[in-house]
Amino acid sequence: MPAQHQAPTPSATAATPPCCVAIMQPYFLPYIGYYQLIAAVDRFVVYDNIQYTKKGWINRNRILRRDGCTALISLPLMSDSAALDVRQRQLAGAFRRDKLLNQIREAYHDAPQFARVYPVVEQVVNCSENNLFAYLFHSLTTVCTYLEIATPLVVSSSLPIDHRLHGQDKVLALCHQLAASRYVNPIGGLGLYSRDCFSANGIELKFLQARPSAYAQRRNDFVPALSIVDVMMFNPLADVRRQ
Repeated sequence: MPAQHQAPTPSATAATPPCCVAIMQPYFLPYIGYYQLIAAVDRFVVYDNIQYTKKGWINRNRILRRDGCTALISLPLMSDSAALDVRQRQLAGAFRRDKLLNQIREAYHDAPQFARVYPVVEQVVNCSENNLFAYLFHSLTTVCTYLEIATPLVVSSSLPIDHRLHGQDKVLALCHQLAASRYVNPIGGLGLYSRDCFSANGIELKFLQARPSAYAQRRNDFVPALSIVDVMMFNPLADVRRQ
């Protein structure tokens, strides 16, 4: 990963105030709950040294077409080993950024916030990075800037822990490195972690329930959990920030 995307490594010393931390793998223009989680913590760790999952949502998402049907937007990747981490994957040489932009423009050109939001989408899609993680990290920071979310994003591999750890043990190691007093996870991970184990390590474990408020789209029945692009296109920034 290019050096300019490496976040500074915080030092867990006595002078470091306790903080609230969340840790997630990167996704392409994820749904609003992802950004609600970023806004709810003091440090947000983005996994780069985590295995890429082919059938997940790391490099794809859904938007709403003008006919009211959902459509998939995706980042094509070079063919490579399924065992590689996200930071080891590359965008396909045939990736047409202009084609993806046209797909989003066609879907939302008549949306009320198009004039304000489309330049943000252009900045995301036209990123010149070909490394998958670098591209996704740029998209997260760009959208956070638009949403006025100031939470620092920390790249997981920049933190000096034993990166051979997995699951809860790795989360705890990252939390200790950041002097975290609280760890927040999406409610979907309720069964992954032990409150007692976190408590024994001096860390409070909390779960965040996303707040996907309904808003006016193009159809009578609201379609939730779409890309943040949909939320931004149909809602003024102030309304997005209140969700």
